[in-house]
Amino acid sequence: MRIIGCDYHPGFQQIASVDTDTGELQERRLEHREEAEKFYRDLAAQGMKVRVGMEVSGHARWFERLLSELQFELWIGTPP
Repeated sequence: MRIIGCDYHPGFQQIASVDTDTGELQERRLEHREEAEKFYRDLAAQGMKVRVGMEVSGHARWFERLLSELQFELWIGTPP
């Protein structure tokens, strides 16, 4: 499983991920919506099981729909 922490902004995403099978860690900045969509679709094409965690945001509906379409888990948290 790939677990991804996503700092979501309307213009970019800063992500950190871990592959729980291999222990591989990765940090990456996805600059545009198109780059983010390609990244997540590539994971789906690899048959990867994915869980994404992010802070609640009012501008992420397209992202929520994408993850749902790809059948990825989405955990949304509210900051204290």
